[in-house]
Amino acid sequence: MASAFEAFLSDVEALRRDAASEPELVKRLAARLQRLNREERWLPECYRETCNDEYKQHLVYVAPDGGFSVCSLVWCEDQATPIHDHVAWCVVGVYEGVERETRYRLVESDGNRHLVVSSVRDVAAGGTAGYPADGRDIHKVANPTGATAISIHVYGADIGKLGTSIRTRFDHLPIREAATA
Repeated sequence: MASAFEAFLSDVEALRRDAASEPELVKRLAARLQRLNREERWLPECYRETCNDEYKQHLVYVAPDGGFSVCSLVWCEDQATPIHDHVAWCVVGVYEGVERETRYRLVESDGNRHLVVSSVRDVAAGGTAGYPADGRDIHKVANPTGATAISIHVYGADIGKLGTSIRTRFDHLPIREAATA
């Protein structure tokens, strides 16, 4: 009998073959990741290790063709990513704890660029989200609690070769209030 993770990998391959579009793939994969994360303790301990200095990314799996990767990201209190977007589509599921996602909109005017917060949401264990690689996935993820948080990320790229899923960092840009009407 296949493990829950092996069954998940098989389903990801089928979804990659059968999805009519990237947005459909991301939506269906988010639902499938949510089911995997309901499985009791499927993630081995070695992929749950923390780092006191910054969040820790563990590469769990890379597809033989390099078409997708699965990583666990482990967060101690107050650890966060930089503000960034991704090199490929991404599906995220919170496995344990709570993560806060802050999404941004990039604004360009008069030759200047800045960010505006478009949403902030806390996602608890069992929650998922998916992002097509459309250039609008600018966000930051943080652990707002005193407990460890773990999320599972499925990226449409070979993170083993790339080392990261981050395409562009935006944390050097100013963050401004949204204009009111």
